[in-house]
Amino acid sequence: MGAANKVPGVSGGVVAFVAGFYEEFIYSLQKINLKAFKLFINFRFSSFWRYINGRFLALLILGMLISYFSVSKILDYLIIHYELYVWSAFFGMIIGSIYYIVKDFDDWNRRNICFIIIGTIVGISISLLEPAKENDNLFFVFFCGIVGVSGMTLPGLSGSFILILFGNYVLLLVDSVNALYDTIADLIRWDLSFTENENRIRLLKVLVVFSLGSITGLVTLSHFLGYVLKHYKNATFASIIGFITGSLGVVWPWKYKMYKKDEVGQILIDAQGNPILDNYDRYLPDFSIMSTYIAFFFILVGIGIVLWLEWYGEKTVKTKPI
Repeated sequence: MGAANKVPGVSGGVVAFVAGFYEEFIYSLQKINLKAFKLFINFRFSSFWRYINGRFLALLILGMLISYFSVSKILDYLIIHYELYVWSAFFGMIIGSIYYIVKDFDDWNRRNICFIIIGTIVGISISLLEPAKENDNLFFVFFCGIVGVSGMTLPGLSGSFILILFGNYVLLLVDSVNALYDTIADLIRWDLSFTENENRIRLLKVLVVFSLGSITGLVTLSHFLGYVLKHYKNATFASIIGFITGSLGVVWPWKYKMYKKDEVGQILIDAQGNPILDNYDRYLPDFSIMSTYIAFFFILVGIGIVLWLEWYGEKTVKTKPI
């Protein structure tokens, strides 16, 4: 989930869904409420831990953090040097996710088909929106955290891609994360010179505020999703199928990056000197070159990853002690 949430167009919620722990994830987050707070402040830590399904949440969040921060540097390299193949693998994962959800969905009435169509239209529409300019205002960064975390809780709705639309993907998921990574490395070396680096301190502040917004969004969204899953489960699953299907347009592997330009045709850059992504120009694959067939191989790899996650999730459920 941590790796998936880092990539624009890919939803960490899809991983939770396919691996079979999506509902447990949502219902566990719902337990972070007033009752849990009372148990905690009354030092009833054992009851608090059991009430919030602490072991599950702790292992999940730890795995996400390790994956998220380790993959930050790796993905930067892979997307720069092997962009087509990275997008192909994620395109395959989305296809595999659609298959996984559809094969177990058996309530194909008119209402749910409408939800699928609406979800697909919303997903496609999001992919066609134009990104805004980067904004490091802390109130806006907090809002980005609330909205960006949707990729964890809503399968098919990529929080990373929404951050691109807000203009803050590079700031929040690349620059600030790398600033934290570099700061930890400095602390290990007992090098405190970063405290005089205004840009590093600014990025660390941005990351803290973004994290607070993400936690806020995670808890509030989980309560909403818990309610709709309980009362409108099939309609919710139908909408998720639509969201995921619509997201295929975002992760289409064969595309060029289009950058914002000024009146004279010069590429505009953000405050950190990075070109500002405007959108993607998608095209059909060229079957006369070898890279196209390698890309198709990676699509199959992506599908295989999802099928493996499905198999592993089912195996875990079967072997879980009662």
